[in-house]
Amino acid sequence: MSKPLDQILPARYDHVGSFLRPQYLLEARAQKAKGEITPEQLRLVEDKAIKEIIAFQEGVGLKSITDGEFRRTYFHIDFLEQLGGVKTDIPVTIKKPDGTEELAPPVIKVVDKVRHTKDIQLADYEFLAANVSAGHTPKVTIPSPTMLHFRGGRAGISKTAYPELDPEFYDDVAKAYGDELRSLSKAGCNYVQMDDTNLAYLCDEKMREAARLRGDDPNELPHRYAAFVNKVVAQKPEGMTLAMHLCRGNFKSTHAAAGNYEPVAEALLSEMNLDAYFLEYDDDRSGDFKPLRFLPKGKIVVLGLVTTKFGEMETKDSIKRRIEEAAKYAPLEQLALSPQCGFSSTVHGNNIAVEAQRNKLRLVIETAQDVWGNH
Repeated sequence: MSKPLDQILPARYDHVGSFLRPQYLLEARAQKAKGEITPEQLRLVEDKAIKEIIAFQEGVGLKSITDGEFRRTYFHIDFLEQLGGVKTDIPVTIKKPDGTEELAPPVIKVVDKVRHTKDIQLADYEFLAANVSAGHTPKVTIPSPTMLHFRGGRAGISKTAYPELDPEFYDDVAKAYGDELRSLSKAGCNYVQMDDTNLAYLCDEKMREAARLRGDDPNELPHRYAAFVNKVVAQKPEGMTLAMHLCRGNFKSTHAAAGNYEPVAEALLSEMNLDAYFLEYDDDRSGDFKPLRFLPKGKIVVLGLVTTKFGEMETKDSIKRRIEEAAKYAPLEQLALSPQCGFSSTVHGNNIAVEAQRNKLRLVIETAQDVWGNH
């Protein structure tokens, strides 16, 4: 049963989750990698940094609070590799001719039956919840289950473990995710966001062609993924908000994909039984707002109109004009506002200053309050 609109999100302003890591945390992670400190010592440093980023979020005025993803190196691998049956490799950084860096997609393979062998986010959530002030909502971010299929397609999934993908593979992944959501719910978590690059990539013709070369139909995949995600949603504990953020790549202020949401909009907005969607709309690479016409009643789209990639500030008036444009296709009461992505989807962070990070969030909050009021 879906929540009333005013109960889906903590406020009409939100954020995607990750924040720039403080230098002392980066140094501690480097020490841990060299064996100079123990995992337990690193966790104490992470604890300190997380308390500080919680205070930062509350101080700036946010209502949903994350741990900044400060315990992760990559937004996806750190979670997926803890599922039974999944093997990941560290992504490779590629230097492009123009001098910029690009993160090559990580290799994610399913080598055995996928299963939930331990509570992955539970301890992290419990620490977050214990340090968040009353009146704020702790939010957990995890990668989308579609990550286990899109990167490698059929070839990336063991034929021994899964001679046929449908329904065994999709059911096993959904069960593993359901177990994770249930463990979080029992601890009091009622807000989880899944981060998904794959549906955004299927808006880009280069990525669509790559899918064809892997033997997948890019027109069919969004509908298959909608059914896949719905298997997870079917196991969502009562009272939990389950949202999805579509990411087009966010490594060191670069992006990996571009294209209008039209190729995936119907499957994403109409077919997936999610509560909310965070859609990147910070520049022309995302296309227009017409795909929002597929948004049914009872769901919210959070418009990512403020970029996290660069420090230049948008204006309230320009953001309000874009909200008005979006409201031609979806009711204003079903819209909200956020930055386009996190500020540090990987440990490396975007090329933006901490103060700009603060100013961007304040801009989002103040603009949303102007548009929707203070509730």
